Amino acid sequence: MKQPVKNTDLEKRIFAASSVNFTELAVELFHFQYRYNEVYRNYCNTINILPDTIDTIRKIPFLPIQFFKSHEIKTTFFEPAVIFESSGTTSAFNSRHFVKDIAVYRKSFTACFEKFYGQAKNKCILGLLPSYVERNNSSLVFMVEELIKQSDNNLSGFYLSDYDKLLRTILHNEILKQPTVLIGVTYALLDFAEKHSMQLRNTIIMETGGMKGRREEMTRQQVHIQLQNNLSASLIHSEYGMTELLSQAYSKGDGIFHCPPWMKVLIREEDDPFAIKTAHILQKKPMTGAINIIDLANIYSCSFIATADVGRLYSNESFEVLGRMDNSDIRGCSLMAL
Repeated sequence: MKQPVKNTDLEKRIFAASSVNFTELAVELFHFQYRYNEVYRNYCNTINILPDTIDTIRKIPFLPIQFFKSHEIKTTFFEPAVIFESSGTTSAFNSRHFVKDIAVYRKSFTACFEKFYGQAKNKCILGLLPSYVERNNSSLVFMVEELIKQSDNNLSGFYLSDYDKLLRTILHNEILKQPTVLIGVTYALLDFAEKHSMQLRNTIIMETGGMKGRREEMTRQQVHIQLQNNLSASLIHSEYGMTELLSQAYSKGDGIFHCPPWMKVLIREEDDPFAIKTAHILQKKPMTGAINIIDLANIYSCSFIATADVGRLYSNESFEVLGRMDNSDIRGCSLMAL
């Protein structure tokens, strides 16, 4: 089978996606990945999916996210420009994302950030991601580092665990009314807020999740209440992304996330990996279950991923993340032996 070097035309159309043409692009991308992604094709064949029958989003099979721990998920043959890796206690069991073209990732997170927050150059971008910066293969660190580079503010940067310096920077920006975005891993934001109470008016606090074993696990609501109390912030923002994706969703408060036009969340039954719920579309009611994600930007990996997260999807396509599945080894993962 002759392998295309790149599908430049599809790349361009993906970032022009809308509710009007999303299904068309997703179906086209399914056929592209079925043809040129051996792992995904074998998975589809094993669960008896006939590619010619795929003409709607809900017929597309979603690859269990655990496959990223055991297989090289690639669409077309290529030497990766970068390999992003998830955090974990044992590197042998971490997810790996083989990225063919880092420009696609850069385009995705830049366009998404601008959609929700405007251009990074007009903001001071502060990163509080100590456990991530210690690694050299974090997709989150890459994204924040690029946003810092795009910023025109010379105080933008990573602050690791230097909370005193971070405090001085934030207070300086507050006095000047400089729009600031503090992007931090949850446990570090909690540590900082407990040490330095203040009143923020020009600073967006954005948590990315994760205690990394540093603190007792808390719900997102508990985290937000604590941060709001210590920082006198009206709302706490959130970023929802993962190593296996090239797109992110953002919440501007209350843990309600919104996707960019080239990303979509669906809900499946927790005990049936192949059953996509549709009730909310017909009844305009929220649905709860396991989260499936379509990430059209993941063109050279797999765009259709069954995650280990549980969520609630609303009729306007916003969603909440409620936690992890009790057994994160999603049914269907016995097929990883493919």
